[in-house]
Amino acid sequence: MFLGVDVGSLTTKALLIDEEERVVSYHIMKTGANSREASLKVSERVLKEAGVNKAEVAFTVATGYGRAIVPYANTTVTEISCHARGAFKQYPRVRTVIDVGGQDSKVIKVGEGGRVLNFVMNEKCAAGTGRFLEVMAQALEVGLEDLGRLSLKSKVKVHISSTCTVFAESEVVGLIAKGLPKEDIIAGIHEAMASRIYSLAMNIGVEDDVVMTGGVAKNIGFVKALEEKLGRSVIIPEEPQIVGALGAALIAKEKAKGG
Repeated sequence: MFLGVDVGSLTTKALLIDEEERVVSYHIMKTGANSREASLKVSERVLKEAGVNKAEVAFTVATGYGRAIVPYANTTVTEISCHARGAFKQYPRVRTVIDVGGQDSKVIKVGEGGRVLNFVMNEKCAAGTGRFLEVMAQALEVGLEDLGRLSLKSKVKVHISSTCTVFAESEVVGLIAKGLPKEDIIAGIHEAMASRIYSLAMNIGVEDDVVMTGGVAKNIGFVKALEEKLGRSVIIPEEPQIVGALGAALIAKEKAKGG
């Protein structure tokens, strides 16, 4: 068995594959204040669900924001490589991966075999990340999981001019005070965030097929806004949050075989 662990700023994921690269089990949990503890719990959960002992795991690769603190990992690999590899495994025609995580966003140009040809990332600012949506949801007093559904009801998209999360939050509070419909504000938030990702993507170019990974990929309103900006459809994996962990598990198998 081969284990991939992706310790993100908001969620920690673990995924187990067998010799045939079939997914045996996976689990997603909130990272919380202790990344090390989360990495231990998530692996225990995955092994228990699979009925597998620790001794049966030949190799473990850790990736993500907190990869350096996973005590049982044999090695660490960047999330750039893991998301590219995981997306390629699921969609061999992928050429662009857009990963929108909790604290950063990345656009990755992918070659044959899931090789990373180029990438660009936004890690200095929360705009264009899951954290941006989290702050906006709190300002609107709306559940994070409801943003996508509500934005699809919008009749007139509200323009959000601020690209900074703090200023955008103040702008949203002002729009609420004016009595503008929440769904129109949310649609504007999604468009502002999509514009941020689009600007990032234009630095390296976008080629089909485009696959989106990360928790924000579950927000149908944002995906729609991003597709409009890119002028092309975006493929969403069945479970977009485990793509990095899948890539880590595949690399673990490779390294266990001496690759």
